[in-house]
Amino acid sequence: MGGGARRLQRSLLEDAGAPAASAPAPVQRSKAAAIAVGIAVPLVSVLLYLGLGSPQGLDPRKDSAAQSAPHQLTQEQIESMVVRLAQRLESNPDDIEGWVMLARTYSALGRFAEAAGAYAKAEARFPRDAQLLADYADSLAMAQGQSLQGKPEALIRRALQADGNNLKALALAGTVEFDKRNFAKAIEYWQRMLALLPPDSDMQDSVRASIKEAQDKQGGAPKSSTSVVQKTQGGAAKASPVEAKSARVSGTIRLAPALAARAAPDDTVFVLVRPAQGSRTPIAAVRVKVKDLPFAFSFDDSMAMSPSTKLSDFTEVVVAARASKSGNVMPQGGDLEGASKPVRPGATGVMVDIANVIP
Repeated sequence: MGGGARRLQRSLLEDAGAPAASAPAPVQRSKAAAIAVGIAVPLVSVLLYLGLGSPQGLDPRKDSAAQSAPHQLTQEQIESMVVRLAQRLESNPDDIEGWVMLARTYSALGRFAEAAGAYAKAEARFPRDAQLLADYADSLAMAQGQSLQGKPEALIRRALQADGNNLKALALAGTVEFDKRNFAKAIEYWQRMLALLPPDSDMQDSVRASIKEAQDKQGGAPKSSTSVVQKTQGGAAKASPVEAKSARVSGTIRLAPALAARAAPDDTVFVLVRPAQGSRTPIAAVRVKVKDLPFAFSFDDSMAMSPSTKLSDFTEVVVAARASKSGNVMPQGGDLEGASKPVRPGATGVMVDIANVIP
């Protein structure tokens, strides 16, 4: 794995809230494969889902583990949460969201064979969800010796048929071609990713580094090859990248100057998008630091925490942000927060001011 991939691995550990010293050694995957790992939902997002959107049987108030910051959770507490979720699914096997959360948790723990098994349960009930298929392919590849050959490759093809703009599927498809030494094809997949990523983002830098690696192995600039046709299972042309962005909400998170003295640079900031009406369960979420503010956010369907609840499913959503000294996924007195007005998917320039103190 190249230096760029190692840097990405370290950033993923930081995003997951896990100290690098106690984390397992990075799996030796190619830089190309590391891109796909970067798109996967980190452990903190899984815990956020369990904390804010869990059913009564998983009420975080019933477990002190959910009252701890993600980086303070012990292995034993995490395992307890996994067991509780698995037990719930035994009596409710049609709970797709539950299977996906269980699979993502297993993946975060490095238990890829079990993750693949949980994804298989979800895929059987939701066979045309691109993100689900891509996540399933990635876990299955890890479980079978880090190889995308065979069923993982077939799952990736199905994911792209369902959504030709799914970032993780594009990343994995590029890795498939890279491993086959079809470098021009790999470059095409990764170039398609660039048009869908926020400008000047870390992920764009990683994709460009992988494109350069493929170009170097190819012997120079990318050679032309047949374009990858984006089609649905019915044969109709997929939406262009511009059309795909219509379900995206983007803008900026700012900290009100009046509250600047109450926040430290390393305080955690949770940024999430949720329905404007009804459930407050996050549709998608990211975690940054106060020192990252102002923070330019961009949420779209590829970031959904559940395959059955996507940004494009809602008429209006709210973007909220909370600065927490404890890093706790549950709101605490003294936390700083702010939220946007309800906006429609496709909105840009949304401003969220963290200007209120939770009493």
